[in-house]
Amino acid sequence: MFGIGTTELIVILFIILLVFGSKKLPELARGLGRGINEFKRASQEIQEELDVSGSLKETPEKKASSKTETKDSSKGE
Repeated sequence: MFGIGTTELIVILFIILLVFGSKKLPELARGLGRGINEFKRASQEIQEELDVSGSLKETPEKKASSKTETKDSSKGE
């Protein structure tokens, strides 16, 4: 994990505990979790929007190419 060993991770978590205190840590963790969830949700929405807009742009081209492929394959037989 980024070249950080177990000992270094424990020391970092201990320092965070000292700086913020035990009462503030759950609030910070909840806020961090909500932020990560919001980021994931937003990135999924953007990805879905790009997929939809990409498929709309490609639809006429795909239809035209599939028609020509069907005609070409029927001529070969």
